[in-house]
Amino acid sequence: MFSMFDINFDSVTKTYQGSRSPAVDDVSFSIKKGQLVSVLGPSGCGKTTILRLIAGFERQERGEIHLAGKKVSSTGHWVPPEKRNTGMVFQDYALFPHLNVSQNIGFGYKGRDRARRIDEVIELVRLKGYQKRYPHQLSGGQQQRIALGRALARRPVVVLLDEPFSNLDTSMKVAMRDEVREIIKKAGATAVLVTHDQKDALALSDEIIVLKEGRIQQCGEPRKIYQYPQNKFVADFVGHSNVLAAKIGKDRKTVITSLGSIPCSHTHGLCPGTAVYVSVRPESFELDQKGEIEGVVNKITYTGQTIDAAIDAAYNGGKKTGLLVHIHPEKEIGIGQKVRFKVLPDFTAVIKDRP
Repeated sequence: MFSMFDINFDSVTKTYQGSRSPAVDDVSFSIKKGQLVSVLGPSGCGKTTILRLIAGFERQERGEIHLAGKKVSSTGHWVPPEKRNTGMVFQDYALFPHLNVSQNIGFGYKGRDRARRIDEVIELVRLKGYQKRYPHQLSGGQQQRIALGRALARRPVVVLLDEPFSNLDTSMKVAMRDEVREIIKKAGATAVLVTHDQKDALALSDEIIVLKEGRIQQCGEPRKIYQYPQNKFVADFVGHSNVLAAKIGKDRKTVITSLGSIPCSHTHGLCPGTAVYVSVRPESFELDQKGEIEGVVNKITYTGQTIDAAIDAAYNGGKKTGLLVHIHPEKEIGIGQKVRFKVLPDFTAVIKDRP
């Protein structure tokens, strides 16, 4: 049966023996063919368990899992891992040190077109000319491409990547994000990546599933996840945010906070006067000598891309509020300096937590 979804989780719960709390708790989501989706969350949130449930390395006690429209796991039905047609890229790549590039990529593939398929995949992962080399003779990025090639060789329903960039240095990680996405898209594969690194998830994904303590907090496109977090956890885990108590303004396009009235078009249609929390991203503040918000810089961190400034701010001499503000790195800012600024509307959003 044809399905537009390659992965369906329907109310899946998995509890490990000896644990009181589920590792995955009533989780439901669908992933379309050809999508690259990241499962993002802190250590112990259940993201690797989701990967293992898809692969068939674990079995849930409740719910159903479908791959390419076929049920592979439920309380009364089980398809073993070797018959699910999934490809796995492990965190440490799990390459065979005694096998060369071609042999690693072709390992486990027994199709009649084996030789031709290995050549196709080597071309795809840009390792042409390296066929006879062994893993220890290659860089970390090249080793990762071998692991990805091996996962793609069998034309799997879905490719699963477990923290694939954790062993790479920062510059290599940035380069490999682009390469991995390009290779997966060129192969036309559906892929699920688990990571605790929000930069990896934002840079790579068509969609992100944010997980906390085994439960989904928010699903959506990276831009929407970042601009419009649904709760405090997402606001602070996917990037950093200033979460302020507020009330919906009369025009429903502003919120009234300790920093005065600030623009906010993402108010969920709530009635004026409703008590809410609002997420204001650090880049939503802009230095402005005529701005109504005044503050004193008490800490600065230069990151190269921005100056992260901790500011004690107040509106018209009112109560002080601690804020994290991103300032353009060309600005000369010092500790103790007084600054004035305004709030831009693009990165402000009412979140669903309520005071």
